Amino acid sequence: MAHWFHRNPLKATAPVSFNYYGVAGSPAANKICNDLRTTRARLLDMFTDSTCNPDIMKNATDAYFSLLQGFIAALDGTTQENKMRFIQNFKWTDTLHGNTPSAQQDAIFELASMAFNVALWYTKFASRLAGKENITEAEAKDVHKSLKVAAGIFKSLKDVHVPRLITPAEKGKDLEPRVMDAYIIQSQAEAQEVTIARAIELKHNASLIAALAFETANFYQKADHTLNTLDPEYSSKWRKYLQLKQQFYMAYAYCYHGQTLLASDKCGEAIRSLQEAEKCYSRAEALCKEYRHTSGPGATAKPSEQLFFLKLGGLIKNTLEKCQRENGFIYFHKVPAEAPQLELKASYGLAEPIGFEMPPVSEQCTPEVYATFDLTKGAKNDKGKPKEEEVKPVKEPDLKPQKDTGCVLS
Repeated sequence: MAHWFHRNPLKATAPVSFNYYGVAGSPAANKICNDLRTTRARLLDMFTDSTCNPDIMKNATDAYFSLLQGFIAALDGTTQENKMRFIQNFKWTDTLHGNTPSAQQDAIFELASMAFNVALWYTKFASRLAGKENITEAEAKDVHKSLKVAAGIFKSLKDVHVPRLITPAEKGKDLEPRVMDAYIIQSQAEAQEVTIARAIELKHNASLIAALAFETANFYQKADHTLNTLDPEYSSKWRKYLQLKQQFYMAYAYCYHGQTLLASDKCGEAIRSLQEAEKCYSRAEALCKEYRHTSGPGATAKPSEQLFFLKLGGLIKNTLEKCQRENGFIYFHKVPAEAPQLELKASYGLAEPIGFEMPPVSEQCTPEVYATFDLTKGAKNDKGKPKEEEVKPVKEPDLKPQKDTGCVLS
């Protein structure tokens, strides 16, 4: 079973110099500003570096966020807002809205937007790794973990950091609850795809595979429903992906549920379950074509031509034919008119987000150094008129899925 995942583009941002002439009143304060600029630039470079791995990404993320928190956390021993929080204007695009940026003069907006891109990077790293021809067990574990890390970052942003923004997230933009929920749930569902592939490879009980597939289909349906009130112009392609994956895993669930029923000598019910699997598979096939021809963010792909898709079609066909043969020779059961109601609960293998914690504030950001930042000196940014820095689209590495990928987890 191979993996194919839809990916929205990375967020783009305007460059930030962190040059606060006059305001940074000591060499140590100037060093913090210089280090903010260089660690931010390095982290942005890592997003498009095809050699970057989770360890490198974590180090780059921690280096920048530990310094940025010096502009967010209270460093003077009071509960008052950090005086540096609102000194800089930040511009970021959104994953669904092309190259049109949003801007806020708030370090928490920067932290949330950058962390969002970090989470997106983990999903893209997982997608690239899962697209390899002969994925190893260790690589499959990396895919699984990366998707759970991404889910944890998205969840932390939604629950902890985004609510602290002075200006609420705009509707339909990345930091809005509906969009963040969709990313959280999609990451969990994709992590469970890896679990299902592993369970199939190790020939686990068909009932467990059916339950995992059913739970995964429900995740995709839930993610799709969170987006149903967004503007179709921006969300349609993403939703087609979620819908086709929901039908695909419902087909898996009915297929393996049919195997469970056959093993229990319920051949007529097994046939009906396999017939329902065929229907779900046909709906998924139709949605694949709709996905391909729907405009919107994300690369154009042909999921119905991927090996993971074709293999399920063959499995359903062969299992149904086996059930029909057995029924004609042994069981002679009547095939029910209604499809079986799937009320399957997986006891194992459900993917939970890995908790995300910000690194501690950098040791450079001491109360003594903080006191040397003087906002009464130097030119202040006009909060009503943010600087017009150019936001250039991110040039991402080519991550097209390989048609012959087999994703054998051994």
